[in-house]
Amino acid sequence: MAFDPEIRDALIDQVRRFVRERCVPAEAQVAEDDLVPSDLVQEMKELGLFGLAVPDEYGGLGLDMETECLVGFELGWTSPAFRSVAGTNIGIGSQALVLFGTDEQKEKYLP
Repeated sequence: MAFDPEIRDALIDQVRRFVRERCVPAEAQVAEDDLVPSDLVQEMKELGLFGLAVPDEYGGLGLDMETECLVGFELGWTSPAFRSVAGTNIGIGSQALVLFGTDEQKEKYLP
């Protein structure tokens, strides 16, 4: 199912601004500290980057693959550390539950 184009464009624009204005300026600090600052991780959560593929009924964005890839392209403009922070949650952390979890597990862990 295709994601609404206007919503998709607004999301991509929001992620683009976050990456350029917040992540890129923090790259040197991330490399030096070997850590993504907690305030940036929190902003990533608030943008929905930890729930890209989680269905909206569990609090995620429920993106289609095309839109998820477009978000990934935007994250590619900055250090891979930022993509790794979100990607671990998206792939390992939630996708198994989305695909194979029981209803009870989904209700407990996905939101």
